[in-house]
Amino acid sequence: MWILTTQGFYSAVAHREEPDTVIVRARTREDIEALRRQIPDIEPFEDPAADYRHRAVVGRPEWVAAVAQLASEVDYDNFKNAVAKSQGSMRASLYGEVWSVLRRLQGR
Repeated sequence: MWILTTQGFYSAVAHREEPDTVIVRARTREDIEALRRQIPDIEPFEDPAADYRHRAVVGRPEWVAAVAQLASEVDYDNFKNAVAKSQGSMRASLYGEVWSVLRRLQGR
């Protein structure tokens, strides 16, 4: 699952050995650290050899609650503009590139 938010970009996958947990992954330390807003006890770690370097193992209930909280805090009418305001124009531009690529799914 990919989640792009105004506080960060996350990739969440099932933990292969602990079925009651997920591994939340991020491209930047700042993004994984920002999850402390929703999951105060999160313990980020770094795996330099991994595709997503910044990670945390999170219980499924905590992850579900965090995603629900992020969803409940949507207070903007334009996502990319909100990202620019909260994380800067460079991040908003990157998200815009993702938007553009995924727009191809819509067709003409």
